[in-house]
Amino acid sequence: MITCAILLAVSFRFSTMSKPKKESFPRLDLLSFIQSTVNKHEGPSHIWLNGILSQKNILKKEGITLVLVAEFFRGSSLTQHELFVMLNKVKFLQQRYPFIQVMGYQYTTSALLSKDDYTHLLQRVMKEYISFPILLSNKNFPTIVGGSCCIIFSGSKSPIMYHAREVDQVNLENVIKDLKAQQRKTLGFAQNMNSPWQKPLEVLNEPYLCISLQNLFLYFPGCISVDQSGDHIYISDSHHHRIIVFDAHGGIQDFIGSSPGFEDGDFESAKFMRPAASFYHADEGCLYIVDSENHAIRRADMERRTVETIYPATISNKDSSSLWSWILGKLWSKKDQEGSDEFSPKSLLFPWHMLKCQNDLLVLDFNLQTLWVMDLASGTLKEIVRGFSNIMEICGHTIMEKSNILKQVPDGLLKRVVHTSCSLEGVPYAALISSIATLQDDVIVCNPVGQEVFKFDRKSGTLSTFQFSNFSILGLPYWLSFPMERVCSTHDTLSELHVDHTEHFTLLPGRVDILLSIDIPHSFDLVEPLSESCTWRQARGAATVVSEEEAESSSTSEKVSAAQQWYDELDHHTFWAPEKERNKGQSSSTESSIDMISSRPSKVESEGKVRIGCCVNTSPGTSEIMVSAALYMKLRKKSADSRMESGEHHTAKMIVDHLDPAGRMGVRKDVLVSYLLASHRDLESLILCRPLHVMLKFDCPNHPTSEDNSKEIVVTQSSLNVNVSL
Repeated sequence: MITCAILLAVSFRFSTMSKPKKESFPRLDLLSFIQSTVNKHEGPSHIWLNGILSQKNILKKEGITLVLVAEFFRGSSLTQHELFVMLNKVKFLQQRYPFIQVMGYQYTTSALLSKDDYTHLLQRVMKEYISFPILLSNKNFPTIVGGSCCIIFSGSKSPIMYHAREVDQVNLENVIKDLKAQQRKTLGFAQNMNSPWQKPLEVLNEPYLCISLQNLFLYFPGCISVDQSGDHIYISDSHHHRIIVFDAHGGIQDFIGSSPGFEDGDFESAKFMRPAASFYHADEGCLYIVDSENHAIRRADMERRTVETIYPATISNKDSSSLWSWILGKLWSKKDQEGSDEFSPKSLLFPWHMLKCQNDLLVLDFNLQTLWVMDLASGTLKEIVRGFSNIMEICGHTIMEKSNILKQVPDGLLKRVVHTSCSLEGVPYAALISSIATLQDDVIVCNPVGQEVFKFDRKSGTLSTFQFSNFSILGLPYWLSFPMERVCSTHDTLSELHVDHTEHFTLLPGRVDILLSIDIPHSFDLVEPLSESCTWRQARGAATVVSEEEAESSSTSEKVSAAQQWYDELDHHTFWAPEKERNKGQSSSTESSIDMISSRPSKVESEGKVRIGCCVNTSPGTSEIMVSAALYMKLRKKSADSRMESGEHHTAKMIVDHLDPAGRMGVRKDVLVSYLLASHRDLESLILCRPLHVMLKFDCPNHPTSEDNSKEIVVTQSSLNVNVSL
């Protein structure tokens, strides 16, 4: 059996060696310890954070594992920049070589985990967008302590230690390629049995520890820019992988980006991976966007509502909207088509900030330690500058202009935006230059800690939070829907789908008018009435969803062919696992009522209740109807006395209880409560996007026939009233 691993042991001092030095040592106990922990989330001497390493992959003979040993919390002796650099190297390798298993490791001498440590780690995982699991342990391994090193081992061969704290990116890639080449040679023909026509599964790694926060309206609003002439504000909702366009009053006007990925197209289909800074070019009518995790610069034409990639330049950029490009996108992932065999140190690597200087775009990383000077017209890189002092010589004036705007904002507000100081060499809050913008007399500040956007009036000195509206523009968020191609790629894509209510019905085939009455949690109010654009109705099996126009124009049943039923039944087995039928709210089979419901409403019927209508045509056989919706809610306002009596802790707990109805929490509830309290924001104004999934199962016998003519089918019409409590 061949088992390969790469371990990056990160120490906290610089090496004077120009090249890594290889050194053999007798044994490595760390891998054995890791293998012994993969069956348990927590043990006497360990705990897994931000997920857990896959036992299946770490034990398979062709597996390669990369371990980053660092201090992720508890007063790391690494500076913020040093840890940032190491994380980016590991994250890049994780993206470029998805067959590698990546994990973090931290040694600690004290208690394994406290609430404060957990909260601190949650903040770091969100800020750095760490998607790999981290193993915290109080076991000491002398072979990886006391200096920077890189340890590589393969099978029964002696592990090799590479000294030097910072291993060159190209060297690491060469090591990985050599290990992979040895495996292919050893495994031979069996390694190449996969069909070249099979589209590889696109691996999109997102932080598991923060998954509960995904159901907030804003999820790490990292950067902001404005269109001074058009009164448009562009907020990067970074961890929702989209740009939200709104006006000075908070009215949402548009959005750019549909889901995580890397794809050009119209606003509704384009994909980003953690968009960051943006810049509006008034003469072109375009918004330039830093696509951080894709290491790219994108351009959104605000009039044509299309997105294109200007860096890196590829052939597909010029023809991304063609039919052939669409077909290739379904057969192979975009990154596979465009990926280069060699890594260029001159390429963008996790860019974050962007400034305009004459005819150039100045692109910088988060900590302002690397500057890429890009020609605006051609999208080519002209120069790369490293080191904050060198960067200040080139664009110090532009950075200081942004920093001077921050001086106008109360210092207490800025401390709410960041957990720790982010000043650089005398420039206060330098890392926030993309988190502020000015619009007339207002300074607008996005707060990725409190998941909100502030507005500070420089004339009156008043501070307010944007009250957003017109959520119907956003439609149904990507994490509430499940595209067919994801289901074809893996059988367990929907394993985490939470169904709020499941009910069985036996009724005659024909038209069925359904009315869902949803009770909103008594402590919450809808921010605005549910819109039709925020709902989604699906039918599987012997049923089809009828649009509102079709329902009004015709009441005849739409027959479903036998072939279609067969494919829909196959679709049913692909989508829904048997255990999902035991979700809460499931009830026994009932006969349908025969009351007629003529409309298909989707509105607030009364206080605390929402009505959603759905019309379907059924044929003999079994079928399922899934109704999904996004309910934008916030806590009901209390009086001052009630607020004082319940306290902020109780308020935060109520939010956490409804933040993750699926129970997918990657972190304990008490840690989420502490995180919300540490944001020091008004929790009653925090907007949640509460997902709703209702499944109705139908069992329809054969069509009834006329008493006068046994060959004449009688078409029936039924109605159902379904009550759902959240």
